[in-house]
Amino acid sequence: MIELDQTHDPKLTSWVASANGHADFPIQNLPLGIFSPGGATPRAGVAIGDAILDLRAVLDGGLLSGSAERAAQAARGNDLNNLLALGAGPRRALRQAVSNLLAEASSLRSRVEPLLYKASDCLLDLPARIGDYTDFYVGIHHATTVGKLFRPDNPLLPNYKYVPIGYHGRASSVRPSGIPLIRPLGQAKRPEAETPTFGPSTRLDYELELGVWVGPGNELGVPIGISAAADHLAGLCLLNDWSARDIQAWEYQPLGPFLAKNFATTISPWIVTAEALAPFRIAQPPRPAGDPTPLPYLTDAADQAEGAFDIELEVLLTTAEMRARGLTAHPLARSNALHMYWTAAQMITHHTSNGCNLRPGDLLGTGTISGPGQDGCGSLLEASQGGKNPIRLETGEERHFLEDGDEVLLRGRCRREGFAPIGFGECRAVIRPAL
Repeated sequence: MIELDQTHDPKLTSWVASANGHADFPIQNLPLGIFSPGGATPRAGVAIGDAILDLRAVLDGGLLSGSAERAAQAARGNDLNNLLALGAGPRRALRQAVSNLLAEASSLRSRVEPLLYKASDCLLDLPARIGDYTDFYVGIHHATTVGKLFRPDNPLLPNYKYVPIGYHGRASSVRPSGIPLIRPLGQAKRPEAETPTFGPSTRLDYELELGVWVGPGNELGVPIGISAAADHLAGLCLLNDWSARDIQAWEYQPLGPFLAKNFATTISPWIVTAEALAPFRIAQPPRPAGDPTPLPYLTDAADQAEGAFDIELEVLLTTAEMRARGLTAHPLARSNALHMYWTAAQMITHHTSNGCNLRPGDLLGTGTISGPGQDGCGSLLEASQGGKNPIRLETGEERHFLEDGDEVLLRGRCRREGFAPIGFGECRAVIRPAL
């Protein structure tokens, strides 16, 4: 499954000076996205340091050949769906070719340098047309903590350790980082009230998640076996699946999430490819003693050996007052993708096990990835114990749930000795008042 090559060499440097030592986008990363330079037509690009390489211009400049050229040709439009459909081979070839063009030793610098744009001058869009979005629930610490709030004696329902739980979300409301979030309106019922009321959500929350981008996908009626599932994982991003907890509490029985979840999902705009993540794939942590072994259709030795991602995750908060006073962001949580109870491959396999078809550019959310301690809470629902214990900020402000003017920022970092660290860029949004 894991294939390492010269693009992962930690000694590799780029003639793009800002890439060397960059926290997110050194030459060992090269994530894919869609950007608009200076208001121009959206096109595919590769992040490198503080710059973006225009893939269309690289293609038109005759700088690619073979499978790399084929991949860039598929990305010629204003989304990456056709490129994702090609699978790992052409994507890997494109990565290797771009790495060669941007490497310090490249003889083509003079031809490539004019094809770079300052990232700060560009608008970033969704990297793909998301046909369908499914949100899973694979963060076991989140599931356990939230379960204890409602079922202290039985926090996890019997199916949790047998089946990757998920629900179908709303693809139309997925937005890239930086787009403000408008506080949702909805119907909610206070415990002491006889009837529900309609108005702005008063218990708005974030959720610390990863997004899984689907590659080739499958035909309707043809499941993806667990041994082949990794071939359909194109890459990852950060994902914040905003939640209106008061609306959710009233509406979710018997059919589950609806308006409390579908009003907005924020993602980081770069697809960090499966190839870039290869050095940070490790063994899935063993299940606690007494937990059931996954059913055979979800069990694969290779996936258990290297199907987990070692990704450090964090959530930060700024309020309007904090920004006005120039204060640094308040850390809300630190976690790691290793706290996923199910692997991304198991998510893909289970999703298609009934014959459901995934398509290139579909997006899967992992569900909230919380850590085991109080500092690992991936949502305010957990951190504030359902709103009972407020979060106290440096300004003297308190937060049970999110207020208008608050900005939530997610970050992700991959670190492993012997490899260059890479990141995901920012996943952020500020909350605007309800309309």
